[in-house]
Amino acid sequence: MVIVISPEVDISTETNTLNQLFEAGLACYHLRKPNKSFEEHIAYLNEIHPKFHNRIVVHLFHELASEFNLKGLHFQEQKRKTLLRNKTASYFDNLKVNGFTISSSFHSPEDISNCNIDFDYHFLSPVFTSISKKEYTGRKFDVNSIDKTVIGLGGISAENIAKMKALGYNGLGVLGGVWNTDNPVESFKKIKDRFEQS
Repeated sequence: MVIVISPEVDISTETNTLNQLFEAGLACYHLRKPNKSFEEHIAYLNEIHPKFHNRIVVHLFHELASEFNLKGLHFQEQKRKTLLRNKTASYFDNLKVNGFTISSSFHSPEDISNCNIDFDYHFLSPVFTSISKKEYTGRKFDVNSIDKTVIGLGGISAENIAKMKALGYNGLGVLGGVWNTDNPVESFKKIKDRFEQS
C-alpha cells in the first residue's frame, strides 16, 4: 500500500497534480491541511474529480467523509488519546460499520502493539529522516513482530523501500518524496513501482 500525504502548505497546481496522481494509480490519499478551515477543505475537495473522492482519507472535519463519500478518517495521535478519554473503543467500531476506513498515527511500535482499537492501518514515524521536516531524525523502527498493518512514514524514497520492507512495514506513506520533487507524478510512479517489485 502506497499512501500519499498532502503537503501541509498548498503548492501551486496541487489539486491538478493530485488528479493526475489518482489517474496514475494512487489508491489512497491523506488530506492533512491543519491550517485550512472547514470551508477551505470543501473548496479543496471540490477541485478533485468526484470519481476519486472514495480514495481520500480526511484528517480534520471528519463530517466531510459522509458529505463527499470519502474513503476514511484518520486520527492523529492526540485526537485518538482525547477521544479514548471521552468515548469507548466502540466509537471507532461504529465508523467502520458505516463503511469508512480508520487509521491513526503512532510514534513508537509499543504504542501500536498496546492499542486495542481495530484500526485498518497504523502510521508509524519517523522511519527514516524526514524529507519535508528536517528535524525528524529516522528511528528505523523494526515492526516485524507486530501483527497489525503498519505503514512507515518519514524519509521514504524509491531508494530505501527495500530497507523499509525488511523492517516489516506493510506499506508506506510519502509526502516530501513526492511533493518536494520536480515531477511529483513521475516520483510517485517510481515509488509505487519499486514498492510493488520489492
